[in-house]
Formats: sequence, C-alpha cells, structure tokens
Amino acid sequence: MARDFEDHCWQDIVSDEILMVYEPYHRETYVGERPALLAIDLYNLAYRGGAGEPHELISEFPSTCGRYAWEAVEPTKKLFQAARAAGLPIIYTTAPTVSDVVATNRQVGLGDSDDDYAIFEEFAPREDDIVIVKERASAFYGTPILPELTRLGVNSLIICGESTSGCVRASCVDAYSAGYHVAIAEECVFDRSILSHKVNLFDLHHKYSDVLGVEDIVAHLAALKKAA
Repeated sequence: MARDFEDHCWQDIVSDEILMVYEPYHRETYVGERPALLAIDLYNLAYRGGAGEPHELISEFPSTCGRYAWEAVEPTKKLFQAARAAGLPIIYTTAPTVSDVVATNRQVGLGDSDDDYAIFEEFAPREDDIVIVKERASAFYGTPILPELTRLGVNSLIICGESTSGCVRASCVDAYSAGYHVAIAEECVFDRSILSHKVNLFDLHHKYSDVLGVEDIVAHLAALKKAA
C-alpha cells in the first residue's frame, strides 16, 4: 500500500523507543482476497447528540461517540460505496434491544428501543445484506458469522465501525484467530476516547490486522471491480 507502515493516526502518541520495540512486526500490508465488509455496531446510539465532544454529551447521551462518530460518516460512506460497487458481501452487527447479557460491563446508557439499535440511516442495510445480532463484544462469539462467511466464499474482512477499543478490537482478534486476514479502514472506525482509539489501532496493526487508509482500500476495491 502507499503509506509507510507507521504512517497512521498514532504517530503523535507513540515514541521512537516504542516504535523501535515494534519493528519486528513490520510487514507488507494489504486488503485480503475475497473480502467482505464487516460493519461493527453502526447503530443510532453511537450518533446521539450530534457532533459535539463526547464528554459534553455523555450526561444526556451515555453511549454517544460524538464528533468521532460523525467525522467517520463521510469516509465510511465512501467505503460502503466502493464495497457495493465491487460486489462485496456486507455484514452488519448490532445489539439486541432486550437481553440478559451485554457486550461489556457498561452500567448505563444501554439502548432500550428498536430505534436505538437500528443501523444509522447513512449506512442502512439493503435487502441482500446480512445483519447479525450479537450479545457480546465480538461479532464471532455466539453468532452465525463463520458459516455465513464460508457460505459466501469469504476469506478476508474489511472492518469499519465502533468502538475501536471494544467491539472492533474483539472482532478483529477473533477474526485473526479464525484464520481471516483483516484490514481495518482507519478513518472508518471510531471510539468515544481518542486515546483508546489510537492506542488500540496501533496495537491491532502490529499484531492482528492491517490498518489501511480508506483511500487505499477504495482503490483496491476499484481494481477488483475492473478485473471482474
């Protein structure tokens, strides 16, 4: 891909000494063969309250990611457009409105209506898309995603959504553990904490996933479409 291996959002928080420690992880990054787009928890709760700072919105909207969610909207729209044009399978995850278990130990801010966990309108699923309801952080835990990926002939994933440090991270690690190559669209994942976002992307990039700029992924998908 066009970027240097470390040319990503964590450059302002990771020291030269830490980068030296992680040099053994350097490798060629890429979008895998036969990918599907996996959209993690792009539901309405993450966008509640608008594009303000999360700490200013949290008392009224405990599950919001504020401006970080909204800043990811346009890049994610580009990603979806490219994925649909290339004919990729698109899989969404969301959460159940009512459940005895939850994805994390969050105590407040859980949704209680179908609209809370409906996919945000900018990324609304289409008839042929797959929507998976999960009760834990990972898209792979207790869900039918593995047989669906097998049925679709998918052997790699492009991941977008939220939160970087929570359900995105858990899904990436489980996908890697299941033998799938994972590309994370950097501008299309977000978190309510920018520090958690950057640290987790750094860690995932070096161990379990390839963090790629959305423009690089879009260019790859355009080449797939052309070659089809």
